[in-house]
Amino acid sequence: MSSVKPANRRRSSSVTTALKQIPLNQQTQGHTSGSSTPASNSEVKPLRGSTRPRRSPDALPETYESLGFLKDVQTGRWMLVPSSAFKLMLLPDIFYFSFHFLQNQGYLSKDTTNPFEPLLWLSNKLPNGSYTKGWGDILFVLNHVIFWSFVRQTVTIHFLRPLAKYLGIRGQKIMRFTEQGYAIFYMGIAGCCGIYVMHGLPTWWYKTEHFWLEYPHREMSFELKLYYLMQFSYWLQQTIILAAKVEKPRKDFRELVMHHMVTLWLIGWSYGLYLTYIGVSIFVTMDISDVFLALAKCVNYVDEGASAPVFAVFVGVWTYFRHYLNIRVLWSVYTQFDLIPEQYRTRFAPLDDQWMDWWMKWQIFVPIFLLQCINVFWYFLILRILYRAVVVKTIADERSDDEGEEETSDKVKAE
Repeated sequence: MSSVKPANRRRSSSVTTALKQIPLNQQTQGHTSGSSTPASNSEVKPLRGSTRPRRSPDALPETYESLGFLKDVQTGRWMLVPSSAFKLMLLPDIFYFSFHFLQNQGYLSKDTTNPFEPLLWLSNKLPNGSYTKGWGDILFVLNHVIFWSFVRQTVTIHFLRPLAKYLGIRGQKIMRFTEQGYAIFYMGIAGCCGIYVMHGLPTWWYKTEHFWLEYPHREMSFELKLYYLMQFSYWLQQTIILAAKVEKPRKDFRELVMHHMVTLWLIGWSYGLYLTYIGVSIFVTMDISDVFLALAKCVNYVDEGASAPVFAVFVGVWTYFRHYLNIRVLWSVYTQFDLIPEQYRTRFAPLDDQWMDWWMKWQIFVPIFLLQCINVFWYFLILRILYRAVVVKTIADERSDDEGEEETSDKVKAE
């Protein structure tokens, strides 16, 4: 008589299948069924499938390995793989020179404008040698997002990772060190370029009245336009990296996302509204302070005992640039906006390239104020770390999540 299977009987799992291969289980089943001899196949059978070798905690994550150029482009992995970013970066150059070749061979008229030129070179040059804004600037920015992806991954993988290992840094700290090392690399260059560009402007070292007296600043020097658009492409690339969570999110991930979005808002808004003088001034305050921030963190990863003096210098630099100078810029927007010539601040008509009306004062004020609020939040955390460094004799980065090992807790709190 056949027995009825219970309705709630579960399907055999892979764990159950594995357990059945153990000799003890098979012998037990044999005795239960009345047999006096053990099962003939009593050895342990290996499970199907090969085990993957365990990666070293110091090894580069698998996401940084190429899957092939086309696959990298499809999945967005090109932003992590320098070789794929380089190949993608070469495409506009190939198209640009191929177009010129066809012109020289007579297949295209030499009067035809090369459509790939805005991707590589600054556009909208005026007869007097200066530049103004134009739609081609968008193509320039997007193409240089690829450029900064290549630079970032090349510097971090091929230079900073070997340096971190040489300095004795291990585990997840290697990734943190490369992130901050790249910040020193970029912000150091951008800070020097910003000071150079600012030195050629009437606003040199925060003569804030010139933000408004000569408005609108429609014409830009080659250096000013190149500096501004390269900054735009860098921050756009960093925002994409942040949104894709290439870098391990910190506890202040939301504040960092807000910071990047406000930064892009400020860059785009100031460039479109001819407020590049203010933009350069804010760039300098951010970039210089970020160099000392990243330096303090890198020193701390290498030698905690040596990080206290560097951190103290960083606090002073941060206070002066991120707060004193930024608040001066904010105060200028609030009190000096009416220095704009009256014919340029009484009408908002974008189609006529007229942007300033009385209410635009607050459109300029609000994003700078939001940026300062984020800076104040970080400043509170920085001062708390400074207090602990003096009283408790320790400097710890509370932004990093627990990474599962003592050596991976970061040591400096910052942006």
